Amino acid sequence: MSPHLLKLRMRRMWRRRAAQTLAAVHESGRAIEKHGFSRFGHLKLVWRFMVIWVGVCAIVAGLLTTQIIGLRSYYQSLEPVPGGRFTEGIAGTFTTANPLYAVNDVDTSVSRLLFAGLLKYDDQNRLVGDLAESWSADPAGKVYTVRLRPNLVWQDGEPLTADDVLFTYHTIQNPDAQSPLYASWRGVTVQAIDDNVVTFTLPNPLSSFPYGLTNGIVPKHLLQRVDPIDLRSATFNTADPVGAGPFRWSSIGISGVSDQTEAQITLAPFSHYWAGMPRLTSFSIYAYADQNAMIAAYRNQEITSMVGLDHAPVDIANDKQSHIYNLPFTAGVYVFFQTTAPPLDDPKVRQALVAAADRSSIIGQLGYPAVPVDEPVLKDQFAYDPSEAQITDNAAQATALLDAAGWQLNAHGMREKNGQTLSFTLTASDGYESKRVATMLVSQWRAVGIDASAQFQAPADFQSNSLALHQYDAVLDGVSIGADPDVYVYWDSSQNDPRSPTQYNFSKYSSTTADLSLEAGRTRLDPLLRKVKYKSFLQAWQQDAPALGLYQPRLLYISHENVYGLAGSPINTDADRFRNVQNWMIHTGWVTK
Repeated sequence: MSPHLLKLRMRRMWRRRAAQTLAAVHESGRAIEKHGFSRFGHLKLVWRFMVIWVGVCAIVAGLLTTQIIGLRSYYQSLEPVPGGRFTEGIAGTFTTANPLYAVNDVDTSVSRLLFAGLLKYDDQNRLVGDLAESWSADPAGKVYTVRLRPNLVWQDGEPLTADDVLFTYHTIQNPDAQSPLYASWRGVTVQAIDDNVVTFTLPNPLSSFPYGLTNGIVPKHLLQRVDPIDLRSATFNTADPVGAGPFRWSSIGISGVSDQTEAQITLAPFSHYWAGMPRLTSFSIYAYADQNAMIAAYRNQEITSMVGLDHAPVDIANDKQSHIYNLPFTAGVYVFFQTTAPPLDDPKVRQALVAAADRSSIIGQLGYPAVPVDEPVLKDQFAYDPSEAQITDNAAQATALLDAAGWQLNAHGMREKNGQTLSFTLTASDGYESKRVATMLVSQWRAVGIDASAQFQAPADFQSNSLALHQYDAVLDGVSIGADPDVYVYWDSSQNDPRSPTQYNFSKYSSTTADLSLEAGRTRLDPLLRKVKYKSFLQAWQQDAPALGLYQPRLLYISHENVYGLAGSPINTDADRFRNVQNWMIHTGWVTK
């Protein structure tokens, strides 16, 4: 084929292919137009369809999730769970963990966490065994037998036996040891029958004796070589104490200088505590130089809780994140009248002071629920007798009593007799609560013409001067009664004797009837018989009015966390808040039923 013909053929082929390509492009354009752009209008329908189905799926998923959560309560519950570091602030100074010497709030708190006693109180403030498995008294009420729980151990792993109990009480009875418990144990014979049994023989029957078996037991194997005269300052007390309580010693830190020293005592759970290992991971006591420092630490979230305030600061009381606990004491706040000096040596004047006081108004302004106190024993104790209760808020009766006693109103509206004004001073601590109560009482007494006034003292001066020396006309103070209604120490005339080691008869009350009744009541074992024996004392007390009963005080406990296990039933001492500390918990979680 000639080159010219080949060239023509190639040209026709290229034109044919170009025409085919162009036709294909046009066809593709028409297809895109037909099947693409022309159908964009249908996207709305597609999106609407997708949104509807996604919405339906979301609703179904939400309903399913809600149902699962709702049904969870049938197989799970939100409950306290173990774990958590607990820090508690107390205003005061740490000096010793040894229960034979612990007196102040910090020391008794640390001691109670570290050491265990033979007996303790349960959540209902009933006396139960701690280290003791059981206890009993002979029919005469003079010999008490205590049996220890089996397999008890100290926190260093050594066995705890009756020898340790014997060593503890013999040390208390040794005057060289200088234990504050010495006076309570004079004349008591303590013997170990075997490794698990101890007997206590009393010089006289005493029904309330078991309540004195709550002090901590100390280890003989660590302290027997320490001279009793050196025991108060032994390194055991502050460096590495070993007890048998729910927590064991971990560390101590000291910060600050001079009188602003603060201590941080950290304790760890004792895994072999007889009642079970504590639920908290650790427990720390922070001792602050003063209450202001403690409150500041609480506000800054440096501590979990704080204890010992007489009222909650306004901002904390209104803080919904804070939990406020009011633990009533088995104690009574009273006004003790000096019955041996005028003008309060006249029973009618004292009766008038009782009648003129408005107890319900005073309780109403406390800011917390308080149980009234109208007898020398408490309302929930078996010895209480409603028929012998003091009647207050009766100004008419107060006026009649004062008139009968010869105290008439003068031109100034005050009572006087033979030119002498009926005047006296009520002494009280300068604490927030006591100042408010004393001020109200003075106002109520002045309303019936009694020229009463109040003086307030710093707590240290109040305790060491006014109370210790009985230097007052009348004094406002709280006294611990305890779980047992044996109030011999406050009202028997022997307790006003200068030779008495306590001298807690703050009214200097003396009544032969009361003395005989108090003695009879504390030497019987049967509660019903004791109630009968105490009847004469209650009658004499109501008639003689050596004091005005007001209310049961409380321990104020404030915490950032809800403290599960912190029971709100009455306690006997500050440290009794720890009666079931091994069960305290601050965390919660879903737990399968």
